[in-house]
Amino acid sequence: MTRRIHAALAAALAATLTLGLGACTSHESSGGGSTDDGAGITTAGDGIVGGTPVKGGTLHILSNQDFSQLDPTRNWVEPEMDFGIRTLYRTLTTFKSAPGAQGLQIVPDLATDLGEPSDGAKTWTFHLKDGLKYEDGSPIVADDIKYNVERSFSPDLPGGPNYAKQYLNAPADYAGPLHGQRLGPEAIEVPDAKTIIFHLKRPVAEFGYTVTLPTFAPVPIAKEAGANYSNHPFSSGPYKIQTYDRGKQLVLVRNPYWDQATDPVRKAYPDKIVVDQTLGSAGIADRLIASQGDDQDAIAYTDLTPAKIPDVITNPDVKSRLVSENENCTTMLTMDNSKPPFDNKNLRLAVEYAIDKQAFQSSVGGPALADIATTYLPPELTGGKAVDHFGIPVGGDLDKAKQYLAQAGVSGPISTEITVSTGQRQQAEAIQAALKKIDINVTIDALDASVVNSVVGDKTKQTGLAITGWCPDYPSAATFLPMLFDSRVIVDTGNQGNMSRFKDPSVDAEMDRIAGLSDVNAANAAWLALDAKLMDEAPTVPLTWQKKPLLVGTNIAGAFASPVWSGQIDYANVGLKSVK
Repeated sequence: MTRRIHAALAAALAATLTLGLGACTSHESSGGGSTDDGAGITTAGDGIVGGTPVKGGTLHILSNQDFSQLDPTRNWVEPEMDFGIRTLYRTLTTFKSAPGAQGLQIVPDLATDLGEPSDGAKTWTFHLKDGLKYEDGSPIVADDIKYNVERSFSPDLPGGPNYAKQYLNAPADYAGPLHGQRLGPEAIEVPDAKTIIFHLKRPVAEFGYTVTLPTFAPVPIAKEAGANYSNHPFSSGPYKIQTYDRGKQLVLVRNPYWDQATDPVRKAYPDKIVVDQTLGSAGIADRLIASQGDDQDAIAYTDLTPAKIPDVITNPDVKSRLVSENENCTTMLTMDNSKPPFDNKNLRLAVEYAIDKQAFQSSVGGPALADIATTYLPPELTGGKAVDHFGIPVGGDLDKAKQYLAQAGVSGPISTEITVSTGQRQQAEAIQAALKKIDINVTIDALDASVVNSVVGDKTKQTGLAITGWCPDYPSAATFLPMLFDSRVIVDTGNQGNMSRFKDPSVDAEMDRIAGLSDVNAANAAWLALDAKLMDEAPTVPLTWQKKPLLVGTNIAGAFASPVWSGQIDYANVGLKSVK
């Protein structure tokens, strides 16, 4: 969020009861925080539903929402990033299309290899493959990738991955290419049509992973449409847009100039993909459980609602069509550290100890759909085993919470607000009830999903509390902790990372140091130590690690959860068992 699915997903999936944020792990935590004792739902068999697809037919995707962004510069929300990267645009490198550990491996995509580092990993060179073409048959050239990277600097195109801004040796005041300003060779060189060279401010040993993000997809200057580019991204992938009626239906058909020989990852089994965006979550579940007509050839875009879980897991035929794996994300109670009362660390620690995480777990579907989170980094980033930093009982520790209140110098009740989407009211009520026990009175501000992020991301509008989440953009804590707690990513409006507005220069410096380490094991150990330090500062409270349950029709094949893209079905491989 990855985030990967990010804080924005809470709004995007508001019509479901769960957030769609947070990973659940099959390993119990050392302090008993994990509740995955076999009750958690997982995909049956080898993790792939339906076997190998055939070529042809129409894949139907049933959704309760429009895409917020398909512009690759601005696409930083799951499952939109998975959908865009696998169908409409290609990146310099990408992840294998496979369940489990194999799906965490990167392979060349537009590039011929995983990048050539030099200058101590401060310079990275990529060469493009032969025969790469757009949907009109025109060639994909290196400058098109440079142009899209430049677009990510534009304040007129907000919300996308900000790694280019963080890493590139670009002028501090660079504001993108929309007004004709291009980056110079000190940041990006394009010596010829098939070579692109990135110059970074500091060593980034894992930059080959960074270029899997849609920021590093090509956008030709001639097709620039500013904020409207999302309505029709110019395809470099296996499909192109035939029609797009925003909020109603998106229809993709084959890109005749996409060459499978240059792209071993995307199988592009269906001839056509139809995304219906007009449905309700419960209705989607009912249609896929019944699996009649075109719904036999359909998959869910949104999570199976907890209310429908019994109908699925008690019917073996239906349960066999459930894709449900760890999302590898953390759902959090975010406190605004920039102003009272949550600028007081001891008060934040009081909240940490007061929260009844078991009640919150119940509000998002119980142990079958969520484990209790006990640190920021999800288990997949801590060696496969959850870390329980504080060892707090799952129902909270009110005595310890009151001790921290006393240390905070607080006397008398505190009043604050929590901003959530309308679909998160039950989660907010669990937070409200827990904090009431220590005299923190929480007013629930439940807003339409479309405006939640604009409120939480605005310094003047942000309330004391919010429910947010984060997922890694690739399997590294370098895409997790910096996005949550680096003070340099904070902006006054349109804030996407560090929603708590936490600031500690020593933390920023340590993040830079770790990011430059070439020894992966040393880096992992350092991220774990930093995670512990941040937990002691308590800028947010980790709540749950969740699963992503997605139901598919009876004629679906090749459906599995991507281990990178938050448990979403990997669109590179899904198709039909048979074509009518």
